[in-house]
Amino acid sequence: MAEEVTVIGDNITLDLLLWRRFGIRGQGLLEEALELNPKLSWQEAFLAPGSIVRFPTLPPAGSADRAVVSLFG
Repeated sequence: MAEEVTVIGDNITLDLLLWRRFGIRGQGLLEEALELNPKLSWQEAFLAPGSIVRFPTLPPAGSADRAVVSLFG
């Protein structure tokens, strides 16, 4: 089930909400969040106070393959 929050302050963006909720792992969730919130659009930078935003479900940690870089040999 998706979590919902109500925007209270001014100058709040969707990516800021994702960052506050999920930290660095929320970077890849912007498109999915826009799909869950069809009333939000790319054209409006700031969310109106009182807007209800649904968060997507965060994928489990370690689900993406990452390349390992060695700096010392």
